[in-house]
Amino acid sequence: MSSVIERRLLVNYRVDPPVAARLLPTPLRPQLVNGWAVAGICLIRLGRLKPSWVRGWAGMRTENAAHRVAVEWDAKGGRQTGVYIPRRDSNSVVTVLAGGRLFPGEHHRSSFDVHETPGSLHVAFASTDGTAHVSVDIRLAQQLQGSALFADLREASDFFRAGSAGFSATRDSGRLEALELRADRWVVEPAEVHAVSSSFFEDTRLFPSGSATIDCALLMRDTPVTWRAIQPSLTASSTTVSRR
Repeated sequence: MSSVIERRLLVNYRVDPPVAARLLPTPLRPQLVNGWAVAGICLIRLGRLKPSWVRGWAGMRTENAAHRVAVEWDAKGGRQTGVYIPRRDSNSVVTVLAGGRLFPGEHHRSSFDVHETPGSLHVAFASTDGTAHVSVDIRLAQQLQGSALFADLREASDFFRAGSAGFSATRDSGRLEALELRADRWVVEPAEVHAVSSSFFEDTRLFPSGSATIDCALLMRDTPVTWRAIQPSLTASSTTVSRR
């Protein structure tokens, strides 16, 4: 698949490592930064989304969300890094129907509310089945400030670019579907989080009080990308987090 990332907002939390580890199926483990696990919400609008081999079609425009945990695992080539995605949401019926069938990544159907200005952004969604909701308000910033994970914007950018492989939970608890993001150009902007709520991170069964703290936010815009399925799918043990 090919597309243009019209907007990709990464809202990042620092998480107690044992708490993050309980969310992950084996063989994945939390990727630590300065002693913290890294998790977050990706809120992404894709334009011109279509199979790479299709010509003469403008493609779809979709709003999507993913809850993520930065992970690492051991492979024949050594330690690998990426993200584990326990849940994906989309406003696109096509994406919901095709995800997990025509391309990796099963999705829940959700409605999105987006308001953008040159210096600010509001993104919210609620799933139609009532199992998930998120609301985020950010303002663009001149530099990355207040992060306990990353010393500066370049360090944060390099970290997330390296985690380009995403492993998605499926209805088959023993199998993870994998999708890799490829971008020739990678530019992120720092942002300040003014307000955030997430049914996932506010679930005290998953994140006991004080175990997950907002750390920073990053914004990408107008970036052509391709998405490639990684084969074979990763075999995994079951995890304590159900895919609702």
